Amino acid sequence: MRLTAGKTASLAIQHVLAMYAGAMIVPLIVGSSLGLSGQQLTYLVSIDIFMCGVATLLQVLTNRFFGIGLPIVLGCTFTAVGPMIAIGTDYGISAVYGAILASGLFVLLFAGAFSKIAQFFPPVVTGSVVTIIGITLIPVAMGNMAGGEGSKNFGAVSNLALAFGVLLLIILLFRFTKGFIRSISILIGLAAGTVASSFMGMVNFQAVNEASWISGLQPFYFGAPSFEWAPIVTMILVAIVSMIESTGVYIAVADICEKEIGEKDLAKGYRAEGIAYLLGGLFNAFPYTAYSQNVGLIQLSGVKKRKVIIVAGIMLALLGLVPKIAAFTTIIPSPVLGGAMVAMFGMVIAYGIKMLSRVDFSSQENLLIIACSVGIGMGVTAVPDMFLKLPEALKIVTSNGIVAGSTAAILLNLLLNVRPRKSKERKFEASALNN
Repeated sequence: MRLTAGKTASLAIQHVLAMYAGAMIVPLIVGSSLGLSGQQLTYLVSIDIFMCGVATLLQVLTNRFFGIGLPIVLGCTFTAVGPMIAIGTDYGISAVYGAILASGLFVLLFAGAFSKIAQFFPPVVTGSVVTIIGITLIPVAMGNMAGGEGSKNFGAVSNLALAFGVLLLIILLFRFTKGFIRSISILIGLAAGTVASSFMGMVNFQAVNEASWISGLQPFYFGAPSFEWAPIVTMILVAIVSMIESTGVYIAVADICEKEIGEKDLAKGYRAEGIAYLLGGLFNAFPYTAYSQNVGLIQLSGVKKRKVIIVAGIMLALLGLVPKIAAFTTIIPSPVLGGAMVAMFGMVIAYGIKMLSRVDFSSQENLLIIACSVGIGMGVTAVPDMFLKLPEALKIVTSNGIVAGSTAAILLNLLLNVRPRKSKERKFEASALNN
C-alpha cells in the first residue's frame, strides 16, 4: 500500500491513540500518590508525553550506536510505577530521579552484555512472553469497556453497548473493507464511538478548557537529583525487567516485519532505552520501554513502515508541548477505548500463539515452560497482592504479571532446556567413548 501524507498521518494518529491512555496513566498515578500539586501534575503529564515522542524517535531513527530501527513505540514502563512511588515516599522525589539517571547509565553500559543473552530467548520463551503480555493487558481493556475502574456507572448497559458497538464496527470494517480503510479501522472505531458517546452525554470537555496552550521544558523541574543506594538498586532491577519485556517486543515486531535482528541490533535498542532513561531523569519524566500496545496495531493494520512511527513520535512530542491539543485525546470515554483495546490486545495474544506454533510441542519441557510461565503471569494478574509481604526488591519481579511470567519463562528454559541438553550431550559423549 502506497502511503500518502494523509494516510501516514492517520496511521500515526492511530498509534498515538493506542498508547496515549497508557502513557497518561503512569504520571497521573505516580504524581497523585506523591501528593504533587495541580501545576506539578500538569507538567509531569506534559513532559511524559513529550518524552514518549523523543524516546520513540531515538528507537526508530537508527544509527551505529543506538536505535533498533523497527516500527516500535516507546512509553513509560508500568513496571516502574510501584517502585517510584515507594522511593518517592521513603526518600523523596529527588531520589526517584537520581535512581532513574543511575539506571539509565547502567542500561547504556551493559546493553552490549545483555544482548549476548538473546540465545536464552527461543520461541518457547518469546512466544510465552508475548502471550503473557496480551493476556495481562486484557483486564485493562475489560475494565475500560465497563466504564473504567472506580467509575460510578461501572458495568452500565450504556457502557457495554458503546464498547461492544465499537468492537463490532472494527470487526466489520476489517471484514468488509480493504487497503487504507481497513488499516485505520481502530481509528475509525474510536472516532465513531466518541461521536456516539457525545450524543449520550458521556464526553467531557473540561480537560480541554483547563489545559494551557504551551508547556515549556525545564531540566530538574523538581530540584537537583539525590543518589541513594537502595533506590538505585531498585531502579536497576526495574531496568533489567524492562529490557526483558522489550526483548519480547523487539522480536515480535521483527518477526512481523520479516526482519532478522542480532546482538548488535538488540544492543542498539537497549541503548536507545538507556538514553531515554537519562533524558527522563534529566527532565523529570520516567523510564521508557517498548510498548506492546502498538504491536497488535501493527499486526492488525498490516502497515509496517517506520515513517508512520516517526510521524507518531513527532506528534507525541508536539502534544507534550501543547497540552491544549493533547487534552483532546483524553475526552475519548473509557468504554470506547475499551472496545478498541480488546481488538488490539487480543491481537497481541494471537501473535504470541503464532510464535508458539514454532515450538516443538512433543517436548514435555516446552509444554511445562508454557504452562507454568503463562499460569504464573495470569495468576499474578488475577491476584496481584499475593506477594505483598515480600521485600520490595522481590516485589518488583513478583507484583507484575508480565514480569513474573516472563521471568518464569526464562528461568524454566534455562533449567529444562539449556542445562539438560548439555547434560545429555555429556552422557552421549561418554557412551560413545565407552563403545
